[in-house]
Amino acid sequence: MSPRGFTAFPPGRARRPRTWWGAAWNRAWEADALDAGPLRAGRRLAAAGHVGPITVSPGRLAAAVHDGDTEQAYATRVRVAPLAEDDWDLLASEVAARAGHQAALLAGQLPRDLADLAGVRLLPALGEITPECDCPEWDHPCRHAAALCHQVSWLLDADPALLLLIRGRDARQLLAAAPAPGGSVPRPESTPPSGSPGQARVAPEPPDAAGTAAVEAYTRPTPPLPPPPGPADAPTLPLLPPGPDVDVDALRHRVAVAAERAAALLRQA
Repeated sequence: MSPRGFTAFPPGRARRPRTWWGAAWNRAWEADALDAGPLRAGRRLAAAGHVGPITVSPGRLAAAVHDGDTEQAYATRVRVAPLAEDDWDLLASEVAARAGHQAALLAGQLPRDLADLAGVRLLPALGEITPECDCPEWDHPCRHAAALCHQVSWLLDADPALLLLIRGRDARQLLAAAPAPGGSVPRPESTPPSGSPGQARVAPEPPDAAGTAAVEAYTRPTPPLPPPPGPADAPTLPLLPPGPDVDVDALRHRVAVAAERAAALLRQA
């Protein structure tokens, strides 16, 4: 699974996320903070565009964050505990049972109930976020890590499925791990024919006592169809009882024209 890189946000962006997933991410990581001061300072750094390009990889966020006062760049990382394998398996099973969730993930969306589906908490809980920075500050998190986390909420505004990668896998891996419907039922074994690896061989059906085997019937040559009738052989309209609303001659003419056009189409087929 390759990391994903994102260009730096320009200064002047709104300080608060716009979507439910972005706001939920902020609530999750801010719950680990020991002091509200670095959070506010980090929000100002993020809004001022002091965070460089962001790299998102499984369980890890990284960026160079510039200090707003000294322009010193610090290597900032935020580690997020990946989900356990059992949690991924359970989540994949739940997604497999919901066609709407599969369609949403394929479209780059993240259904809201995946935040806590079947007891699997997708958003990080207390103690699952570890900020790291080479700045001299002792805050947890420091303002540089807080700025990085704030901008990640903006990434989630545009691509909420990115949270899956932050937690260890991406949407494609989750969908690939989802068991197919009826996956618990063993599939019959088939032997692939020579020259066609991976393709199942279809055995011919035994002939029925009162009929012909399907394989033989489908391989028989088909006799040519008789040529379509010409305009002279067009069907004639039987005589209709006279009436004020029936134009027999006009009706006969229309039937003849329709038959001629149908014959022409058959000859071209």
